[in-house]
Amino acid sequence: MASYIYGGKRPYGLDWTLGVQHVFHNNYTVEARYIGTRGIHLWNQTRLNIFPQVSANNYIPTFFSMPSAATFASLTKTLANVKSYITPGGTAAEPTNDLAIYGSEANIVGYAPQASSTYHGLALQLTRRFSNGLSYIAAYTWSHLEDDATATNFSTYLTPRRAQDFQDLIADWSNSALDRRQRFTFTPIYEFRPFRNGNWMMKNVIGNWNISGTYTYESPEYATVQSNVDSNLNGDSAGDRAIINPAGQANVGSGVTGYNSLGQVATSSGSIVAYVANNSNSRYVVAGSGALANGGRNTFPLHPIDNIDLTLKKRFNFTERWSLDFGVQAYNVFNHPQFTGGFSNDVGVNGFTGARNDLVPSDPLFGRFDQFYTSNSRVVQLFAHITF
Repeated sequence: MASYIYGGKRPYGLDWTLGVQHVFHNNYTVEARYIGTRGIHLWNQTRLNIFPQVSANNYIPTFFSMPSAATFASLTKTLANVKSYITPGGTAAEPTNDLAIYGSEANIVGYAPQASSTYHGLALQLTRRFSNGLSYIAAYTWSHLEDDATATNFSTYLTPRRAQDFQDLIADWSNSALDRRQRFTFTPIYEFRPFRNGNWMMKNVIGNWNISGTYTYESPEYATVQSNVDSNLNGDSAGDRAIINPAGQANVGSGVTGYNSLGQVATSSGSIVAYVANNSNSRYVVAGSGALANGGRNTFPLHPIDNIDLTLKKRFNFTERWSLDFGVQAYNVFNHPQFTGGFSNDVGVNGFTGARNDLVPSDPLFGRFDQFYTSNSRVVQLFAHITF
């Protein structure tokens, strides 16, 4: 077994930050930070020797509504022609494997250090130090993360691990699957401690209560709408995206039907001269075999996170050293359904659901995230611990 590092390149990152902090009214601290990160030579899974047959000069058109018979008659290029396209010079077919002539006829899969990312973030935080039984932290972040490759391995369907065109990675530059444009959290802690100078019974039975929680709002993750078809004819359907109809209804998808030059439904794939969307009102349309997809990565919003966690704790102090705590923790305390691709109380991607039906426009479950992701239903746990 052997490996090769392209040109000796290895991934690295550049980070920078600038922050200011101010204390006012003794108990409050406000902080503002600008944070930036640049990822360079990041690993990207690719097929080094494979080219698509579909290009801006060689593709089957897709119509959002049924064209006229004259339009069909004017279309002379069939899917069979696309697959055996001769370049304008008339000397060679569109290449699909530039190393085949040297004996490398199979896909050469590699991890090339060719991807990159850029992050900019403004973080604001207000902290109230603990006094009179109350403290809290309120934090808001506006940020923007862009990249041309997020998942190196097959860890999620939401953003394919391989580019749509292995030879044109820049076309995959978009908002990252890890981009969360806005995130707000509020975490208060309150202690109810009356009778501090009273007897043991009053302090420990009526008092010594602690309640804390966290409210989180997070902008939705964006996923890539996929045709689930080898649209660009490069032997891989993992990264092939869809066609966007700007006049279509948001979050509505459609499959396509292939037609021949007579305006009839094609009986063989090779005779297809055009595709027509089955639903003319759809925003996302499948790019059929040989079609030219115009959709970008990560254009389809999932659901935002809107979550509250609470903790209630009771303490009994027996001596200065010994105490007993017991309480209850409730995650998503109001049991608000949140069908997200991430986590209700953390930042990340959890989109490996075993299927990508919700991202394929022709599928009846397109956009039905509730059929694939957990609702993050309420979880309650009891706890107790002894301090000594």
